[in-house]
Amino acid sequence: MQTWVIRGVVLAVVHAVAAVVVAMLKASEPTGRTFVEALVLGVLVGVAATWAAVDAWRGVADRARAWVIAALIAGWGSAVLTVIGRAVLVDQTGTSSLGSALTGGAAFTALLVLVPAGLGLIVGTKLERPSPTAGKRRKSRT
Repeated sequence: MQTWVIRGVVLAVVHAVAAVVVAMLKASEPTGRTFVEALVLGVLVGVAATWAAVDAWRGVADRARAWVIAALIAGWGSAVLTVIGRAVLVDQTGTSSLGSALTGGAAFTALLVLVPAGLGLIVGTKLERPSPTAGKRRKSRT
């Protein structure tokens, strides 16, 4: 399976779940949401950055293109899943909100994946990979 499919689908689900949870919290308590929103945003950025850094550290082939496509998949997938989740669980959002979710919401989510993933790819290439013989003990002949 292509690497961008897994990354895009997983991040779309993660972003959609986070957006629905934040919407549920906004509906129950409209004034106490800023800390939760900042925390969720930090976690979402951290997931993309860490995963991309691990990809670069492991030397995954064609990782930059995979993360660009994954960001687009995550943006559109998250937009659709968020509208469905909000319609079912929060406030009966209709299909009229799908247009703005597929444009502005998808672009924002794609940037929330692409920018930290780019930084993660840069950091991951700077990390030293362990040598294959570092864990093995050499037998000495005496």
